[in-house]
Amino acid sequence: MGRTLAGLGAAAALAPAQVLGANEKILIGVIGTGRRGTAIIEGDLRPFREKGACAVVAVCDIYEPRLQNAKKIADTGCEAYRDYRQILDRKDIGVVVIATPDHWHGPMSVAAAKAGKDIYCERPMTRTVEEAKEVYETVQETKRVFAVGVQSASDDKYWIAQDLIKAGEIGKVVFTEGGCAGNSTLGEWNDRPIDPAADPTKNLDWKAFLGSAPFISWDKDRFFRWRKYWDYSGGIATDCFYDVLAHLAIALGLEFPYRVVAGGGRFVWPDRDVPDTFHMIVDYPTRHSVVLTSTMANRTATPEIIRGHEGTIFFEENGLRAEPEDEFKGKHKPIQRERRPRPSHFENFFECLKSRAKPHLDEDAGFKVMIAIGMGVEALRQDRALFYDRLRQRVTEVAPYRPF
Repeated sequence: MGRTLAGLGAAAALAPAQVLGANEKILIGVIGTGRRGTAIIEGDLRPFREKGACAVVAVCDIYEPRLQNAKKIADTGCEAYRDYRQILDRKDIGVVVIATPDHWHGPMSVAAAKAGKDIYCERPMTRTVEEAKEVYETVQETKRVFAVGVQSASDDKYWIAQDLIKAGEIGKVVFTEGGCAGNSTLGEWNDRPIDPAADPTKNLDWKAFLGSAPFISWDKDRFFRWRKYWDYSGGIATDCFYDVLAHLAIALGLEFPYRVVAGGGRFVWPDRDVPDTFHMIVDYPTRHSVVLTSTMANRTATPEIIRGHEGTIFFEENGLRAEPEDEFKGKHKPIQRERRPRPSHFENFFECLKSRAKPHLDEDAGFKVMIAIGMGVEALRQDRALFYDRLRQRVTEVAPYRPF
């Protein structure tokens, strides 16, 4: 990662946009080489690397053991950097993958777009609504290809649901639910190992980790288990709910929220800022609600269901089924659909790098999802309902209009 937000160097000014040729090998820099960044290099990018479509030529991390491990598993000649701006300064690199803690997603995405790079940013898009707006506007201005890393947004069953809803198969959508759940004896994220050899005086840049977050003295738990703290993460909301709402938004259609309320708390695990149990309701101006529920102290999850006035969509492992309500069985028949062939999330991203089309979860989709998620976090923290003013593009405590 970088040192601080102050002074983004050459990346601060708009760089000429790089456009890849149809058969050109894509040179990639990976920023953040922890758990997810390593998995992307070894797993998600492996098929493309093996067939010569891309090469990971630069990696960046502020923690030396992770950085050196990433260099070993990347492609021959890969360079290792402690400052992400060194990757952005390289003219040969056309794409960056951002897999850092949440609070760095926004600043790095903005700097990368201004440096003329296409961007694959792991979810969530950002940590806050304000950061998401800045990323959206910068990507639009620079005309870069931008994708948020929610793999399920490319799962065909949500695109099938989109087709069924557009065709009127369940009538007016009124209520959608989904969520996530887990359990452990340790507490969510406490299974992340803490390396006793980690030392900010020897092999780790603690100031760079903090970035724009409030200063605090070196804390191993915050570094290795950062999702537990509001300064760097939205907890369950950004780790889980962003995924769920992103793929449900593919089915439902993208729009700004109207109102968000939230509840929950630290009911079992007090060793953190963020709740272990969290729920939020998102009301949309087109007159439907999405209810997201979770607990990390019981693994019985809420099923994903889209309820319409005339029928209901149930998501299953290999596809979905739509069942008409009793009152509308003369109008609609039960529908069972299996997934159709569809490019994976990374395949879609690579196709868009060449075609310059929009990925499945682009800056617009990512922005609209992040607004709802960010509002959910703040609704819980402020203990109040929050509204979104679409005209002024800002969160407010007072309803800006009445859609229903």
